[in-house]
Amino acid sequence: MDLLPCQWPWPQLVPTDTIESRFVTALVYPLGFIICIMSGTNLFTEHTATAVYPILDKKEPFRKLLRIWAIIIIGNLVGTFLSAYLIHLAEPVIGAKMGYITVAHHLIKYPPEAIFISAVLAGWLMAQGGWLIQALPSSSGQILTIYIVTFIIGIGGLHHSIAGSAEVFTAAMLGDINIENILKFLGAAIFGNLIGGSFFVAILNYGHIKKTRSVD
Repeated sequence: MDLLPCQWPWPQLVPTDTIESRFVTALVYPLGFIICIMSGTNLFTEHTATAVYPILDKKEPFRKLLRIWAIIIIGNLVGTFLSAYLIHLAEPVIGAKMGYITVAHHLIKYPPEAIFISAVLAGWLMAQGGWLIQALPSSSGQILTIYIVTFIIGIGGLHHSIAGSAEVFTAAMLGDINIENILKFLGAAIFGNLIGGSFFVAILNYGHIKKTRSVD
């Protein structure tokens, strides 16, 4: 695999971003999401939309929404940090150090505004997936939905705050990324995922449903 110097603003080496490498990555990218969502764990980006509906219906106070979001995001980040630590310890066996660094550099090499827009798109896709999963009765249909949505995120190279946090945490433990880069990524990605899910899916879908019901 050819190596090119990263242009903004890190001098480390990163691999050329080819269509082939993105496609191969996207094929396996959904597996972790399928395991997490189908096992019933709480994924932050899955709840950016669904947790908003009771607030819009005025069934729950807004502060409860903020508390739920805070609990889930903190829990997710703690989980990804612990997972990254275990991967770091197992690196002599796994032998994928360059892979971790490659993915992490893709996540952090862009300016914050680009990461934010990318995360908005990823948050929109994940929230749409969460919406569709609740509407599907069969497990096979749910798995297919998760796969399609996260495959699009993977092949687009979009920024997902939780999956990405595991990747940057692992690269940081391998000594390749500093805390400033991690905070820049997490801030832009979490906020972007939140806007993409809560506004572009929850609020717009809710408004459409309310208008449709009023017409009926």
